[in-house]
Amino acid sequence: MGRAYEVRKASIQKTGAAKAKLYSMYAKEIYQAAKTGGTEFESNSALKRLVEKAKKEQVPSDIINRAIDKVNSGVDETYTSANYELFGPSGSTLIVACLTDNVNRSVSSIRAAVNKCHVKLGTQGSVSYMYDHLCVVSFKGLDEENTLETLIEAGIDVQDIESDNGETIIYGAPSDLFNIKDAITSKVKDVTFDIDEITYIAKDKVTLNGDDLDTFNKLLNMLEEIEDVQHIYHNVNL
Repeated sequence: MGRAYEVRKASIQKTGAAKAKLYSMYAKEIYQAAKTGGTEFESNSALKRLVEKAKKEQVPSDIINRAIDKVNSGVDETYTSANYELFGPSGSTLIVACLTDNVNRSVSSIRAAVNKCHVKLGTQGSVSYMYDHLCVVSFKGLDEENTLETLIEAGIDVQDIESDNGETIIYGAPSDLFNIKDAITSKVKDVTFDIDEITYIAKDKVTLNGDDLDTFNKLLNMLEEIEDVQHIYHNVNL
């Protein structure tokens, strides 16, 4: 693929508002994972992964614990996952992933941003076909050849393996995320996964300039401020 994981996106700026948004995002995701698969890490790989990622992002333990305790105490909240596909200026596209307890609120908030930026909200599938939906795992400790042998032994068929500054990066089907991590963990003791996520990666990128870039950045900022927005994927070189 030759893309050495461009989704090495800049970390969210640690402003107070950004921290609050980050904490809220993880609280909802952890609650949903615990509600769906149970609160025990040993039997719920998705929950274990989210908690590990939250700790890496320095989410306070009390926020993590409260989200899990809500499930144990019988609190019943319902969150719905929804993706919205947008056409920005000059060939730019975005996939906006939401986790919400009020779909109408999410749609209304996204439409407001779209209208203010004079861009277009697409129908389902109108943008996503231009992206690869993949899991991405990166780590140190095995080269590409040994990584491929490890995955073959485990019966895992991946799309690509790359090396970048001493890191090995694996691209696979979203459903293989935990299988890939288990296979690598069996070979590399105390391995640390620098990247461990399911994502959308644009097949082709565009470069914006001038007013188009200003409009895109305005749209991006407005979307990031929406409470229900969890992740934003796009095809713009920034």
